[in-house]
Amino acid sequence: MIRELILYKNHFLDFYKSQDLKVQEKIEYVLDLDRFENHVPTKFFKYIEGT
Repeated sequence: MIRELILYKNHFLDFYKSQDLKVQEKIEYVLDLDRFENHVPTKFFKYIEGT
């Protein structure tokens, strides 16, 4: 199953581009988990609940 990630305006891209290469790789890893895995561990998204 492939999920579609929808980004709001340029907020994410601005944030992503301002990060170091190692941090960008970690962000890509988590986003790939979200796109391709049936079950995503809550530790990756628990801090953005309710925001």
